Amino acid sequence: MKVNYYILRNGILKRKQNTVYFVYKKNTESKKEEEEKVFEVEVEGNETELKGDTERQEEEKAKPEIERKILPIERISAIYAYGRISFTSGVISYLSKYGTPVHFYNYYGFYEGSYYPRERLLSGDLVIKQAAHYMEKKKRLALAKAFVHGAAENIMRNLEYYNREGRAVTKQLEGIQTLSTRIDSKETNTVQRLMAIEGAIRNTYYQSYDKIVPSGFKFGVRTKQPPENPLNALISFGNSMLYGTVLTEIYNTQLNPTISYLHEPSERRFSLSLDVAEVFKPFLVDRVIFKLVNKHMLSEGDFVQELNSCLLNDKGRRTFIAEWDEKLKTTIKHRDLKRNVSYQRLIRLECYKLTKHLLGAKEYKPFVIWW
Repeated sequence: MKVNYYILRNGILKRKQNTVYFVYKKNTESKKEEEEKVFEVEVEGNETELKGDTERQEEEKAKPEIERKILPIERISAIYAYGRISFTSGVISYLSKYGTPVHFYNYYGFYEGSYYPRERLLSGDLVIKQAAHYMEKKKRLALAKAFVHGAAENIMRNLEYYNREGRAVTKQLEGIQTLSTRIDSKETNTVQRLMAIEGAIRNTYYQSYDKIVPSGFKFGVRTKQPPENPLNALISFGNSMLYGTVLTEIYNTQLNPTISYLHEPSERRFSLSLDVAEVFKPFLVDRVIFKLVNKHMLSEGDFVQELNSCLLNDKGRRTFIAEWDEKLKTTIKHRDLKRNVSYQRLIRLECYKLTKHLLGAKEYKPFVIWW
């Protein structure tokens, strides 16, 4: 099984023959901290040293502050880069060979862009039908409503859980239930009106945060650019990670990531990722956040306050990423497939369901959690 690979520092990706290295400069941190800044999850047999590599030994003698780490590209699903990364054309060709995208994030942890390898799974027929569903108002609106329904249902599952836990979120739950009835009303006849309902659902949901998380984490209102407090910082960071994860799964299907239905397609962004991500935010991003803060895995010391902004520091990012990766690997017994699948695989399956809808094989129904 392929895994995700996370790089949290500045460096260079280099290739020598059939091996890709991440080369970076050491600093004064402890060895453990040094290793944690560049890490992969459960990649068996990965060696960080080339034993007998005389060239490397000579290089280290000349530049003892330089370290390099082998990346097992053939076993990596996607690379998530949180530092300033540069790489050579040889690395690009190798990434393309194995279909490994690289997602880049800026200093604030916001998604900036992706190296998207050449499409391998091409389908002209699907692209035409995907575009046709966008051009035809009725078909586009039906898909957009499905995404909002999925998001609303999964949000309500979260609130139902915490309501049973005695968190007094009944008012928000009932408010979202009422708003959800407007999704399919005759008045909701444009994507713009649908987006307004989606925004109202989210705002109502956010009103419950202060009842779910410890008193040390106050939410207030949603702020994005930049986030103004720890909870907003976690939401923005998690949403950015989900965007990259969804884009990776779309790449492994025949869908075109630039043609979307709920979010307006535009230049320089893969807007279909935003559509699909709406369904998965509640039980991936939000549940990771609630676990991290309610179990005191994150504290004020894991954030940096700068003027009117709040960001995760390096330690906070490592904690979030480790929990995020663990969440993606969590498996459930799929009701239809009758076998265990990971949460990350559920995103791929969602893309397959969307493909069947576009081809006219089966109507798309968003994934809704039942636990």
